[in-house]
Amino acid sequence: MYDAQELALSIKRRAKTTKTPIGQMLADCGLNVNAISELAKGKKFSYASLALIADRLDCSVDYLLGRTENPNVNR
Repeated sequence: MYDAQELALSIKRRAKTTKTPIGQMLADCGLNVNAISELAKGKKFSYASLALIADRLDCSVDYLLGRTENPNVNR
């Protein structure tokens, strides 16, 4: 099972790396501005939301989940 807090941190790190404003990225994905905070507190994301975030951050879902250190694997 994946750690929700680690996933939230991974999303934040990738957004910082790509210089993507988190609020704008979440809005582009149709998510609430508090979605990352809610995720860190244990709220579940749908696979579709996670895929949208990965696409917007130009990386793979596996990268966000910590399954690879290469953001381009499985893209």
